[in-house]
Amino acid sequence: MSTTPTPSASARAGAPAPAATSATSGTALQILFSVAFVHLLNDCVQAVLPSIYPLLKQEFALTFTQVGLITLTFQCTASLLQPWIGLYTDKHPIPFLLPVGMCVTLLGVGLLSVAGSFPMLLVAAGMIGVGSSTFHPEASRVARLASGGRFGFAQSLFQVGGNLGSAFGPLLAAAIIVGRGQGRIAWFTLFVLVAVIVLVGVSRWYGSHLKSAVRKSAVHAGPGLPRGRVIQALTVLALLVFSKYVYMASLQSYYTFYLIEKFHVPVGTAQMYLFLFLASVAAGTFAGGPIGDRIGRKRVIWVSILGAAPFTLALPYASLFWTGVLTVVIGLVMSSAFSAIVVFAQELVPGKVGMIAGVFFGLMFGVSGIGAAAMGHMADVAGIESVYRMASYLPLLGMLAALLPKMEK
Repeated sequence: MSTTPTPSASARAGAPAPAATSATSGTALQILFSVAFVHLLNDCVQAVLPSIYPLLKQEFALTFTQVGLITLTFQCTASLLQPWIGLYTDKHPIPFLLPVGMCVTLLGVGLLSVAGSFPMLLVAAGMIGVGSSTFHPEASRVARLASGGRFGFAQSLFQVGGNLGSAFGPLLAAAIIVGRGQGRIAWFTLFVLVAVIVLVGVSRWYGSHLKSAVRKSAVHAGPGLPRGRVIQALTVLALLVFSKYVYMASLQSYYTFYLIEKFHVPVGTAQMYLFLFLASVAAGTFAGGPIGDRIGRKRVIWVSILGAAPFTLALPYASLFWTGVLTVVIGLVMSSAFSAIVVFAQELVPGKVGMIAGVFFGLMFGVSGIGAAAMGHMADVAGIESVYRMASYLPLLGMLAALLPKMEK
């Protein structure tokens, strides 16, 4: 008798694979859009903080250094916990950590609306950061689990939700808070409550798919590189994140101050320029992941970081019109890298999806916070324009992308 499997037997033997991909055939779009939507709400609330810096600076008589310390407090609490949360939940998944962490953000936003002193502002910023640190690793894991194998697309969709939130945050802050007082910040607790409700449903889906997630991570083979080569590649990726987000911190934290001081535009106009920049970041992020799926993530990383250098070098010497144009181009080009970097790193270290997401999201927040604090001090000492002259050279570190291994077949 022949022992060749029949088609039906072969289909039964391969049956676990489709079940392991997602709840639907291909990408579980409902879950992907849910985590992207919550990422939008989460980062919209976070973007309110730098958007109201001019208000806080005036009301509490803050220096640029103190403004940088607020950003540093938020970014550090948002970064230091993320790798550890990701590492722990790789071994012991906690689906309902998602809505619980968002509740911490809720408390932070409420405190920010009633804070009466600089230390209380720091505590509120820290609580918002803690909520962020619990959200990003687990939400990134859910996005990958629901990707159906389209990892770049899923990561970009998840990330673009956050970018859109960051873009709309300043507009909503201008419409709701600016000119009306600190107490109006409390309106943003409604955004966080919606996020908590959505995350309860996402957590239930995630909990029901934990077994398939464990099974996929167990059979996923790595790139077959020596340990030293993997460490070298991760170090290069970390340096690229450093160059990208220190520069981005200079735009997100001080762009409005730069426009007001150099071009004497009103706060509302400066907020519109910031919105244009953040919207371009969202567009570039959405494009980066699918392009990386198609042409290779290393190429996207290379072009995204180094390709922004001519524009960053020209920015400090541009007129108001060309400043707006250049920042939009910089946002489009530089933002396409992060999704590719995260997926590239996850493929280097399979089975550690949460830890890698936590490390790189945490590195993003930590580097941004340190960069913002350092640039705030530089602005106090040498003037706000010096920040953009010094930071313009950072994208040249994109040349390090040549050291990354080529893993695409």
